[in-house]
Amino acid sequence: MLVITESLSLPLAEIALSATRSQGAGGQHVNKTSSAIHLRFDISASSLPDALKERLLKIADQRTTVEGVIVIKAQQHRSQEQNREAALERLRLLIAKAAHVPRVRRATKPTRSSKVKRVDSKTQRGRVKVLRRSVDD
Repeated sequence: MLVITESLSLPLAEIALSATRSQGAGGQHVNKTSSAIHLRFDISASSLPDALKERLLKIADQRTTVEGVIVIKAQQHRSQEQNREAALERLRLLIAKAAHVPRVRRATKPTRSSKVKRVDSKTQRGRVKVLRRSVDD
């Protein structure tokens, strides 16, 4: 199970992991080992709640395909197990980001006393500036 939050977890059977050869420099050994991990997660076929699926699909991210499949490639580590953990962690962070629902902002009006205080402080500040002027004006 991939634990996203305290109340939300994802079975590992819904996540497809495959090992491929890493790109970039690495000497002779890099041509023989498959240490990079391709993670594929189909959003619509998952057991996530429908509201979370919609928010995941709405996130504008280059990792999500048109079909609604999240593709993550992890190859920054030399070992396959570390890359597997890194890919799962990136998926967990992406789903946790979509799981967070921001609170709705309600517009409020300033109170009457706060308006009066603001105007009074402005007039007081203006009086201070008038007193700074030269007497010759």
